[in-house]
Amino acid sequence: ISKASGGRLQVVVDKFQTQSRRTPGMVPMENVYGILAGQDAALAKTAIVISGHFDSIPSNPMDTQSDAPGADDDASGVSVSLECARLLAGGSYRATLVFAAVSGEEQGLLGGKRLLEYLQQNGYTVGAMLDNDIVGADFSPGAPHRVRLFSGGGPDGVDSPSRDLSRAIEEIDGQSAIRLIFRHDRLGRGGDHQPFVDAGLPAVRFTEPLEDYHHEHQTPRAENGVEFGDQIKYLNFNFLGDVAQDNAEALRELALAPAAPENVTLSGAVTPDAKVSWTAPEDPDRAGFEILWRETTDPRWSVFDFSKNPGEFILKGVSTDNRFFAVRSVGKNGSRSIPVAAQLRRRR
Repeated sequence: ISKASGGRLQVVVDKFQTQSRRTPGMVPMENVYGILAGQDAALAKTAIVISGHFDSIPSNPMDTQSDAPGADDDASGVSVSLECARLLAGGSYRATLVFAAVSGEEQGLLGGKRLLEYLQQNGYTVGAMLDNDIVGADFSPGAPHRVRLFSGGGPDGVDSPSRDLSRAIEEIDGQSAIRLIFRHDRLGRGGDHQPFVDAGLPAVRFTEPLEDYHHEHQTPRAENGVEFGDQIKYLNFNFLGDVAQDNAEALRELALAPAAPENVTLSGAVTPDAKVSWTAPEDPDRAGFEILWRETTDPRWSVFDFSKNPGEFILKGVSTDNRFFAVRSVGKNGSRSIPVAAQLRRRR
C-alpha cells in the first residue's frame, strides 16, 4: 500500500516492552502503523486513527501452547484497518490518517495504550479514534444487519466527545449502516478505544451485531457436537467489506473537515433567549459553523441555523432548559467536524 501511494504512506514498526497481570514480567511487543501525513499545516498534527488488534488467546488466557486462530477477534479489525489504508492512501487530506494494527489487547489493552503514547510523544492531537474489534461476522437471524457502534456518555450520562463522534459517523454512513449503542462497550468488557476515552478523547468501538461466544477466546475443539474456535470459515466477508467501507468513508470525511470549534458555551438562563458562543482559529477553507440543537430526549442533533463566523449566536425565543446545543465546523468542501456540545458558561 505504501508503494502504491508513492511512499506517502509511512510504515512504522513501533517496538516496546510492557507487562500486565497476564504476562510473565516484561515482554517485547510491537505495533504497526501506516501514517498518511495531512497536507494542511494547521491540521497535520491532528490524527484521525483507526485500529484493530492482531493478538488472540485460547480458552485459558495463560495458555501459551494451544492454538488461538483469532479470525474474528480480531484479524477482522486488522483487515478493516488495512483495507481503509488501501482505499484512502492515494488521497490528500487536511488531517493525518493513522492506520494501526496493535498487539497485546487481550493482555490488558497494551497495544492501545502504546498507540496513544506514541501519538502523544510525536506531538499529535487525536481528533478521532475508531476501534474495530470483532467485526467479521453477522450471526443474527435475518442478516444482513447494521454494525454496532459503541460510545459512552459524559459525566451527565448524555454528551461526550465519543458520543458526538458516534453521531457524526452515523450521519456520514447513514442509519441503515450504523446502529448506535449508547454504552461505552459491551457489558463487562473493553477494547483499545478505552485508553483514548480515559484521556478525554473521542473514541468509539465497532462490533458485529451479535457475537457467537463459541468462536471467541476458545481453543479449537468439538464438544457434544458443538464446534469451538475463532476460525476464518465463520466470517462473513460481505458484512466485513461493508464495515470497512463504513470506516473508510467516516475517516475520509473527518480527515477533510475543518478543526472543531473550541470553548463552546451556553448562556441565557432565566432569559427568553439561549446564547451559544464559541471560538475557532482562522481557516480559509472553512465555510462557517452549524448551530445544532436537540430535545433532551432525542438521540441525534439537527441543524438550527448557520453562522459564517465564530462568536455569539442568539437563539431567539429558545429556552436554555428544554434542549441541548452544540456547534460544528463546516468546510467549503462540505465536510463537517465532530459536534462540540455547549457547556454552561460559569459566572465569575
